[in-house]
Amino acid sequence: MNRIDRISAILIQLQSRRVVKASDIAERFNISLRTVYRDIKTLEEAGIPLIGEAGVGYSIMEGYRLPPVMFTKEEATAFLTAEKFVETLTDKATAAQYKSAMYKVRAILKATEKDMLERIDDRIEVIRGVHIPEMDNTDHIQTILHSISQKHVLSLNYFAQHSQEHTRRYVEPIGMFFMSGFWHLIAYCRLRKAYRDFRVDRIKNLVVTDEHFTEEHPSLKDYIAQKTTEKVLDAVVILVDKNVHPHLHQQKYYSGFISERSVGDMIEMTFLTSSLEGFAHWYMMFGQSAEIISPDSLRERVREITEKLMQRNFSISY
Repeated sequence: MNRIDRISAILIQLQSRRVVKASDIAERFNISLRTVYRDIKTLEEAGIPLIGEAGVGYSIMEGYRLPPVMFTKEEATAFLTAEKFVETLTDKATAAQYKSAMYKVRAILKATEKDMLERIDDRIEVIRGVHIPEMDNTDHIQTILHSISQKHVLSLNYFAQHSQEHTRRYVEPIGMFFMSGFWHLIAYCRLRKAYRDFRVDRIKNLVVTDEHFTEEHPSLKDYIAQKTTEKVLDAVVILVDKNVHPHLHQQKYYSGFISERSVGDMIEMTFLTSSLEGFAHWYMMFGQSAEIISPDSLRERVREITEKLMQRNFSISY
């Protein structure tokens, strides 16, 4: 990226947030802080009303706005691709809001970009996997996000999979993430007096209460980093026949897949799993065409499962 394009991009970044740190600009464009200061000075000399505060960051004086922004073909294509994901992997309210935003994006595109999007609109699809349920809760995502920003306590009618029970929970929401085909809400649960992970598709009813919470909770990024550190992961190495390996393509990622390499007629696969028990049951699906290298505890658990299976289904009574 040349300097003129970078300075224009920095100006747009400064308008995207109330305060932008110099370190954030440096990280985004992979430049030194000295270069950031020089680019900021260039903007100031061009008449941009910037306010800088040591240790805080830069902001633009309230009321200043750029003329309408123009997008490149690549940026317009990225918007269209994102729209396909939003339509398939979010709720109806979020998809409707994004579609409304896309009309505004298309409105300021040049004629050539509009024609290009028309040509590829039906050439991009995101297919919903069979394991991902349709989200019939039409506005949970938008409601939750609004409650996070306003610090509203939420009342949930939640179906707990492990106990097969419906419970009423009052929670203080701190963030949402999408993983393995499902949206998750991380919130402080007043019933359990601890942070909990709620799958959004299991929220049967959601009500925004009038109560605001004042407790300072960790950011979603910090919470996930902490839980990842706390979680004990077991390393697993297996050998799989090459003719069976292609059939594990999607499932392997749900079992903690890390890497793989070819070893003769086999594929050596390495995993980090939080549940050897769950891994053992998954392994049984293709175990006749595979071999456990490590750990021994996994090999022993598979043997125990096999013995119980034989006793239950193939024992002979006289």
